[in-house]
Amino acid sequence: MVSVVTIPRPSGLCKQEVRLERLKRKQYEELLEPLEDDGILLFKYWLTTDQVNQEERLRERLEDPLKRWKLSPIDLAARDKYDAYTQAREAMLQATHTEWAPWTLVDFNDQKLGRLTLVRDLLNRLPDTHIDPPPLEFPELGREPQRESYSMLDPIADYPVDIED
Repeated sequence: MVSVVTIPRPSGLCKQEVRLERLKRKQYEELLEPLEDDGILLFKYWLTTDQVNQEERLRERLEDPLKRWKLSPIDLAARDKYDAYTQAREAMLQATHTEWAPWTLVDFNDQKLGRLTLVRDLLNRLPDTHIDPPPLEFPELGREPQRESYSMLDPIADYPVDIED
């Protein structure tokens, strides 16, 4: 089970009093604790990024037509609220970090390394449930593999883009 837990942002969409009340009541515990009691493993990750890297990513999204869809006016308005977001994050972590459902912070300044770090941490925390697959024979095909053919339509041409990765 994958779950994303968010808190209202300091964007003005939620009054601070409401946000603080939600944290004080710890509504998340009422939702998550019974799941854990039922044997569901809870993993909460917070992906950290310095403002320098956020600025780079926002500029890249602005300039790259393939990434432009990721950029919104809310992202641009949030740039001036870095300190407020930091305070909101710290309050959220303080209120919701528990022994039975701890937060794990992952440095995402380098996204590729961050992804590998997160996946490795997650895999290390999962119980070993290795089961050997049943034996399966894979006989020779007995002929040369064929290319797919079409009688009515052909696939459209590949989009002309350089794929670096």
